[in-house]
Amino acid sequence: MKKFKITLTFILLLTCSITSTAQDYLITDFGAVPDGISLNTKAIQSAIEKAHDAGGGKVIIPSGIFLSGTINLTSKVELHLQRGAILLGSTNINDYYTIEGDNALIISRGQENITVSGEGTIDGQGQELALNIDSLHHRGIKVDPNYNYRRMRPGGRPNLMKINDCKNIKIIGINALNAADWVLRLDKCVELEIDQVRVDSDAFWNNDGIDLEDCQNVRITNCNVNAADDGICLKSNDSNSFCNEIYIANNIIRSSASAIKFGTASAGGFKNVTIENIKIYDTFRSALAFEAVDGGTIENITATNIVATNTGNAIFIKLGHRNTEGKVGRVRNIAIKNMVVDIPFGAPDISYTIRGPELPFFHNPFPASISGLPGHNVENVTLENIEISYPGRANKGYANVSLWNLQSVPEKEAQYPEFSMFGELPSWGFYVRHVDGLEMKNVRVNVRKEDFRPAYVFDDVKNLKIEGGNITSPTKTSQLVVKDVSGVEINNLTVDWKKITTVPAYGKNSGIKGVELITNR
Repeated sequence: MKKFKITLTFILLLTCSITSTAQDYLITDFGAVPDGISLNTKAIQSAIEKAHDAGGGKVIIPSGIFLSGTINLTSKVELHLQRGAILLGSTNINDYYTIEGDNALIISRGQENITVSGEGTIDGQGQELALNIDSLHHRGIKVDPNYNYRRMRPGGRPNLMKINDCKNIKIIGINALNAADWVLRLDKCVELEIDQVRVDSDAFWNNDGIDLEDCQNVRITNCNVNAADDGICLKSNDSNSFCNEIYIANNIIRSSASAIKFGTASAGGFKNVTIENIKIYDTFRSALAFEAVDGGTIENITATNIVATNTGNAIFIKLGHRNTEGKVGRVRNIAIKNMVVDIPFGAPDISYTIRGPELPFFHNPFPASISGLPGHNVENVTLENIEISYPGRANKGYANVSLWNLQSVPEKEAQYPEFSMFGELPSWGFYVRHVDGLEMKNVRVNVRKEDFRPAYVFDDVKNLKIEGGNITSPTKTSQLVVKDVSGVEINNLTVDWKKITTVPAYGKNSGIKGVELITNR
């Protein structure tokens, strides 16, 4: 015991010694000028290199406006922005450089033990920077061969922050504003913590808030994200890797695309993800979107305690086959519990600077959807304690898919996945196709105005269980439609204020009010 105490004392003294050697490096001591005009890239980088060469330290950006181009953050360095500090991104693309293709205001690649912290702000001046890049393209100075003319969107726009192949990263407390492209982009990082960060970027196209690409052991907590594209987005570009052990909790998200999204890039996939206590508002597309279209796997996902208001779509789960020459992926073991969603009739992002694109076809309000492919089912989905309110006001003269013609809904297996990808859908609440194993427990859907469509359409579904819940609609039509469904069990579902007590098997429920069987004709 005495020997143990001596050893413990030695370790504590050694830890204190190591901690005490870490120094603070004030960027103004290296020549940085807080006037918002002078370019401070060299001064800030010199402070970082000094801290790194000393074995680690804290590089401090004090109160003031410090203009800069690309900063390369190295191992054992903490970049700390004090309250009132603004790191202002240059609007001249020549002040930026790339590291192995990475292009950002703050770059780190292949490093360990790095931190960006503080109460200050990183402002990328993204719109001005993007438009200057755009001008260079049109003047023939820096021509982008893949220029997007529809959106006036040039390539080569820097991320606000790009951290690649790093270990033990912390991004704590900062304000991340106005990117020219994605805001916080983390690729193949291990042991990552993002906490109490405010992302506010409605500056230009593709302003994703937080993107994880094939990252492992990640926590994103207590953040407030306002993004002109996906809010928190998981991606997988490497078929030999995947996002794994991700915890996303206690965040507020506003998005001109989807609030929390897996994909579209989904080569390897996403496994073991927990999402909880999320508030979503003014979101153009889906509150939750799970998309496996490039051969990867989505599995073991739980999402609980989600509240989404003024959001275009509640849930979108899609297995596709965009990589037409490769394998088909898998989507399985997804549980969504305790979710409340309010769907508006109009565009939820009408007040955004960069709004979601108008669809090229007429349509009625879209339902939530879960869809696989013929011969490749989405597997084992649980929806429990879900409440979704829909606007109604659908009109057959505007768009219509007849129930006898459900096969006309296209598969679009190779198309970019989005909740609107199928065009008009034949239900207002849930559209489910090519699924094996769906349990809906106490799922409550209501439509505020008349909608001629049924609430639920199940097409090519195996092992469907509905327990409790209700469907409320002012329209007196069948609200639950099944086609090519086997192993169905419905207990105590209230439809039009009357209970369906038991539906033990497909083929035995045609006489029960509210349920309609559709056969191929």
